[in-house]
Amino acid sequence: MENPQVGMMDNLSYYDTSYTDFEYEVIEPCSHQNNHSVELVVGPYIHSIICILGFVGNSLVIITYAFYKRTKSMTDVYLLNVAIADLLFVLSLPLIVYNELSSWSMGPVACKLLRGSYSMNLYSGMLLLACISTDRYIAIVQARRSFRLRSLPYSRLICTIVWASALLLSIPTFYFYTWYEPSYTEEIFLTEGEENNETSRPSQYVCQFRFMDSDTAWKTRVAVPSTQMAMGFFLPLLIMVFCYTAVIVTLLRARNFQRHKAVRVVLVVVAVFITCHLPYNMTLLYDTVNMFELQSCEASDALHVAKTVTQTIAYLHCCLNPVLYAFVGVKFRNHFRRIVQDLWCLGKRYIAPRRFSRVTSEMYVSTRRSVDGSSDNGSSFTM
Repeated sequence: MENPQVGMMDNLSYYDTSYTDFEYEVIEPCSHQNNHSVELVVGPYIHSIICILGFVGNSLVIITYAFYKRTKSMTDVYLLNVAIADLLFVLSLPLIVYNELSSWSMGPVACKLLRGSYSMNLYSGMLLLACISTDRYIAIVQARRSFRLRSLPYSRLICTIVWASALLLSIPTFYFYTWYEPSYTEEIFLTEGEENNETSRPSQYVCQFRFMDSDTAWKTRVAVPSTQMAMGFFLPLLIMVFCYTAVIVTLLRARNFQRHKAVRVVLVVVAVFITCHLPYNMTLLYDTVNMFELQSCEASDALHVAKTVTQTIAYLHCCLNPVLYAFVGVKFRNHFRRIVQDLWCLGKRYIAPRRFSRVTSEMYVSTRRSVDGSSDNGSSFTM
């Protein structure tokens, strides 16, 4: 997940400098060369791979539910909403990465909408994963009450609450992210000759947090990452650990090969979640605790590198969600095969000679009928 706390204090280092013409302390921005080198690799290349894989995987989930499989269970509704949140996330990520590596060129409205929706999709995706673990707990551990508790109206209501909660949690991002020209320019380091050329340089705008007073800045810069860690990681993690621990205990009591195979699936789900998100949240926690501590440029650069690398690892989870939660189910994999078959039939319909068009059309219709008429009495996430 993205660290929202980007500001002037993160990029500055204080030190004493003696000048004959100046009697005050000069504050020079840190260059952060190591982090800049990492961003030049991670931004264009690694993030591009994440966006492509995340777009393909989550699009297949949405297409499956839209054309091949109805949302017949609570888990189906959760999986569809997770795919939507992850898809919106990977669509906004390239724009944010591009503008982080260069000047923000999309204006103030796009700044607020893009950053706000980015935060909202992150919150909703994480909270929905907690909902999926709760649904699995009810379906397996509380099986007697599962029919009453796992109804479609309940699932739609819960998803509405999740999206509304994500919107409320993202209000500070919508409000405080601003498109502006930063004031920490190099004017104090320019000579008289360079000052004359400064007016000809194009304005460099950024899309970052901006505050009117120091008290608001202090509170917000602590509250936003703390809320992000609490609601976007630790709360879903606690829910997942509790629910899946109870699920594993219940499954181990059943002497069934498929049940024991499902235990491994549960362990993989939890392990991937922790592996992807724990390093970044620990880095974010360290950064929040030491936010107002005076750091050297080397320490600040190392912290920025750690945040960039661990943040990228956290982004990988949006690519793995379709595999872990959707395609692990046998029925969902069958629907995926139907998609490939239908695409192949449509391709033959336009490429093959006209005398074969009726045959391929009939094949496509029969395939769709077989899919629509297939029985599906459970969730996609087969345990």
